Amino acid sequence: MELTGSSAIVTGGASGIGAAAARALAAKGATVVVADLQADKGEALAEEIKGVFAQVDVTNTEQIAAAVKAASDIAPLRAVVNSAGIGWAQRTIGRDGQLESAHSLEAFTKVVQINLIGTFDMVRQAATAMSQNEPDEDGCRGSIVNLASVAAFDGQIGQASYSASKGGVVGMTLPVARDLSAAGIRLNTVAPGLIDTPIYGEGPDSDAFKENLGKNVLFPKRLGTPAELASMVVECLTNAYMNGEVVRVDGGIRMPPK
Repeated sequence: MELTGSSAIVTGGASGIGAAAARALAAKGATVVVADLQADKGEALAEEIKGVFAQVDVTNTEQIAAAVKAASDIAPLRAVVNSAGIGWAQRTIGRDGQLESAHSLEAFTKVVQINLIGTFDMVRQAATAMSQNEPDEDGCRGSIVNLASVAAFDGQIGQASYSASKGGVVGMTLPVARDLSAAGIRLNTVAPGLIDTPIYGEGPDSDAFKENLGKNVLFPKRLGTPAELASMVVECLTNAYMNGEVVRVDGGIRMPPK
């Protein structure tokens, strides 16, 4: 699928994997709407890649609608990357046997609302806009990539909410791809492993921590880079025969319990 002359949306696009995807899409000729809560970083990136910033909380359906409209007003919306998400770590029950120490239901709900429901809301709204596009020679009107995580398969201790949310993203991949096929829209999911993003911080302590983490990777024994993830995202968006698939990009790691 050709991206030149089209628009694209990247949620969580101001930093990390999202920013790398936004840069990669811009390099392919798309005008990218950087959809994020971080206005300072988002505006700076949009200026760098000659795109547009849209302040989007993916739990706010009106803000998603505004981002879709902004993209569609620029050019036909043909690519969407759902990279917005949060993590959370808490065991299901506490050590003291008291309900007050159990996993916060509010936190569990928030993680699912952002990582799963927010992703689905962008999919349904963006795909609706894509369905109005003129099809290419393959009959394709657009393509969507959702970001899951290897935690969807190898969830660690304390990752119940995160793994559930990302498992939901994995689980809806095929049925949503089947739904969208009638409109000529493809959908795939990329599941990253340990990726070197700002979540790990900076400095010598951070570097030592990341080096230790990398020892768990099968090969190469290091954290992945955002650019390596973005490469797979772009491949899933542009390869006309990629559809309904979940692809792990993780160096072969299988996460231990903790």
